[in-house]
Amino acid sequence: MAETTDYIASALRTVRIEADAVSSLESRLEEGFAKACDLMLNCRGRVIVSGMGKSGHIGRKIAATLASTGTPAFFVHPGEAGHGDLGMITEEDVVIGISYSGTSVELITLLPVIKRMGTPLIGMSGNNKSPLAKESDVHLSIEVDTEACPLNLAPTSSTTLTMVLGDCLAIALLEKRGFTAEDFAFSHPSGALGRKLLLKVEDIMHSGSEIPECHPDQPLKEALMVMTEKGLGITLVTEDGKLAGVFTDGDLRRVFDADTDMRSSPIREMMNTDPKTIKHNMLAAQALGYMEDHKITAVVVVNGDQQPIGVLHMHDILRAGVV
Repeated sequence: MAETTDYIASALRTVRIEADAVSSLESRLEEGFAKACDLMLNCRGRVIVSGMGKSGHIGRKIAATLASTGTPAFFVHPGEAGHGDLGMITEEDVVIGISYSGTSVELITLLPVIKRMGTPLIGMSGNNKSPLAKESDVHLSIEVDTEACPLNLAPTSSTTLTMVLGDCLAIALLEKRGFTAEDFAFSHPSGALGRKLLLKVEDIMHSGSEIPECHPDQPLKEALMVMTEKGLGITLVTEDGKLAGVFTDGDLRRVFDADTDMRSSPIREMMNTDPKTIKHNMLAAQALGYMEDHKITAVVVVNGDQQPIGVLHMHDILRAGVV
């Protein structure tokens, strides 16, 4: 039990130290931060993030966050940059250099070339008198009072603060650009979130010959054969290209209760004349919510002229991975 208590006490100390470090950012987000945002917003090329060691790991995350929120960015390793990868950087880019000491040799070696190209430099360091700070067009302080590491050696509080500062830049630019959820989805098309924000009903609905369809005067028996063949638990009842009604598995149960003659009775006598419909350009995720609200598993899809053009089954949405 004593050891468990020690673990928890250590963890709580780390949380407090890192939370204090992040809180200290509030007093630093002033003119320099705004200038850095302007440099990145007006960048005609890409935002290049670079850093060694733990700063490099954080830099990769910052670059990835920027890229996914509307600011084209990528990470360049400073060691590799000194051996050819510097060619990835152009005068139209903006460089974010990260080094807590501000003296990382691999990064500092690149600065004369970056400055000679005229590429704007945003420096992040914990020392405003460091070579990185002095050479930067804008310097953003990532200084912390102490690392969470009891030896005050392992980058902990400082890396957390740096990551939060990167998020601040990304979100400030996102809001300034008017970046939307749909914009976000376009850079995340393979994820569940992308599918939820991009996939439309028309992308996954059954259309053409897959639509179960019959005429109002057809006998119920024939309508059931159509519904069974298509396997969607529903058949559309149409006349002259217009939706007159629908007949579903639920309606069939009511027919049995009413002891109706299925061989001769026309489908018009048993169909639902006020069916639920959705638009073809509705998001699949919205369609799922609509179907859940109305407790239905299949729904008719109509175009802008209210003409039936498809059927969407809940299984189609699940197979598409929207949820």
